[in-house]
Order: sequence, then structure tokens, then C-alpha cells
Amino acid sequence: MADKKVIEKYKEYLKKNLSKKRYNHSLNVSESAVYLAKKYGADPDKALVAGLLHDIAKELPVEEQLKIVEKSSLDVCEIEKKSIPLFHAVAGAELVQSLFGIDDMEIIKAIRYHTVACGNMPKLSAIIYLADLISADRDYKDVNKMRKYADKSLEKAMYEALKFSITDSVGKGNTIPLSTIEAYNDFTEFTKK
Repeated sequence: MADKKVIEKYKEYLKKNLSKKRYNHSLNVSESAVYLAKKYGADPDKALVAGLLHDIAKELPVEEQLKIVEKSSLDVCEIEKKSIPLFHAVAGAELVQSLFGIDDMEIIKAIRYHTVACGNMPKLSAIIYLADLISADRDYKDVNKMRKYADKSLEKAMYEALKFSITDSVGKGNTIPLSTIEAYNDFTEFTKK
């Protein structure tokens, strides 16, 4: 069971450093992540922490996020270093280590890949990616369809989520990190089995 005092410390930090809307989103993602972790055999405590902290850097000034990204020891591609909406995931993975001493690589990777996904995606990372997409506060056009996928199969849901994300990015003329393509290819292969 996750240490309640530690979780409260995380929540206090988020309350002080995120807007009310972003804080509520973090609580919702955490709740969805715990549900999916229990359903698909991942560690619910790690899911709670990663879901709660996944957007910890989202509202930092862009320049500050970029500085963290540029100094990151994590694997970060050039496309991510040029795309402002992607900074917060890498910055968040670094922040949880420096602010809270979190050294669990499952949690760090789940935060780091919650926006772009990756090839050979660890289960907890997939869970946080999906939880972010289907949390209770989400209201985009196909969210109910995505929630149904997530309730049936983690792999099928990831395939559909990545297809949705890539299609959306292409439609907007955005670049797509290689890690996203690798994840899509992995989950496409899984759905063909």
C-alpha cells in the first residue's frame, strides 16, 4: 500500500504548482491508472504515483521545461526537443527524481512516455498513457469509445490510442517522434496475432 503521508506530500506540491483544473486531471488520471493496473496486473501503488505525478511539469514556464529536457539523462529525440507540448513529460520524469527522490524506473518511464509512448512499452507506461487519455475529465469526441477499448484489452486500447494520436498529429501537420512510431508498430503487430 502506498505511503499515505508521501502521497499527501505529492498532492500538496501539485496543489501549489498546478492550476485547479490540472490538479483535478492528475487525480483523475491517478484513479484511472489504479483501475487499469488492477485490471491488467500492474502495481496499483506505482500506477497511483505515476498517474498523480505525470503532469508535474506541465505548467512550468516553457523555458524551464526546455532547460530540464536539454540536461536530461533520459533518451530524448530531436523531435521532442523541438516540440513544446512534449517537453513536460521528460521534464516531469526528471523532476520526480530531483524533487522527491523517486528512482523507480517503471514510474520514471511511465511519466516520461505518457505523451509519446515507446517501443517495447512497459505495462505501467501503457497504463499511464491510456489513463491520461480516458480519465474522467476527458471529453473529446471518441473518449467513450477509447474507454471501452481500455476496459477490454490493454493492447487493443494502445493500438487504437496510438492510431488516434498519430492521425491527429498528421492532421495538424505535426512531427511524430520515432518512439511513437515504434509503439504503434508494436501494438499493430500484437493486434494481428
